[in-house]
Amino acid sequence: MDYTKIMRDLREDADLTQKQVAEILGTSQTMYARYERGANELPIHHLLTLCDYYMVTADFLLGRNKNKHSEDIIKGHS
Repeated sequence: MDYTKIMRDLREDADLTQKQVAEILGTSQTMYARYERGANELPIHHLLTLCDYYMVTADFLLGRNKNKHSEDIIKGHS
């Protein structure tokens, strides 16, 4: 799954607007919308902020792993 869709799904699941997420990131709504559309690459510092805010791993947000939380990954390898 494309990370832009995951970003949008996480935002919508949290009942947040693009403007609210942009404020969390310290950027404009227009720039956040460009990240969510894939028109601009998401900077790593914004990726980390989103991971912390939504409490998910970077691998999950990037679509590299279906486990949202690091504990799920550890449990899966036990």
